[in-house]
Formats: sequence, structure tokens, C-alpha cells
Amino acid sequence: MREIMRTNDVVVLSLVEALLDDAGFEPLIADANMSVLEGSVGVFPRRVLVPEEYWHQARSVLVEAGLKSWIIGDDES
Repeated sequence: MREIMRTNDVVVLSLVEALLDDAGFEPLIADANMSVLEGSVGVFPRRVLVPEEYWHQARSVLVEAGLKSWIIGDDES
């Protein structure tokens, strides 16, 4: 799995998860249960992970949706 983005913004997180699910990439939302420890104040960002072999295709989905600035490890210009 490779991290494609991280955010504290639950709206962006929901959008990204829906886009990647619809594209068939089955994203893993890591650190989603940290809210129990932090008291639900949104201090710890949630990480979105996709299978390594689909990272570039998942990146394309996010770029098409206008979310390029959110991508981590964006090795493409």
C-alpha cells in the first residue's frame, strides 16, 4: 500500500474515498480510529492508502477531480 494523501478535512476525505471506491481502487483509510484517542477534535490527519500498483491511476482520478494539491509523493508534474 502507498499513501496518496492525508487530511484532517472529513469532507475531502469522504470525497476522495468515494472517488477511489468508484474507480475500483479500494482505498484504506488509516488512522480513522484516532478520533477516539484525540477526543474527536481532528488533530491527527487520516491517511488514504491505495495498492502500490494502482497509485498512478488513483492519482489520475484525484487530479481529474481537481485534488492534485492534496496528493502526497506526487512525483509527476
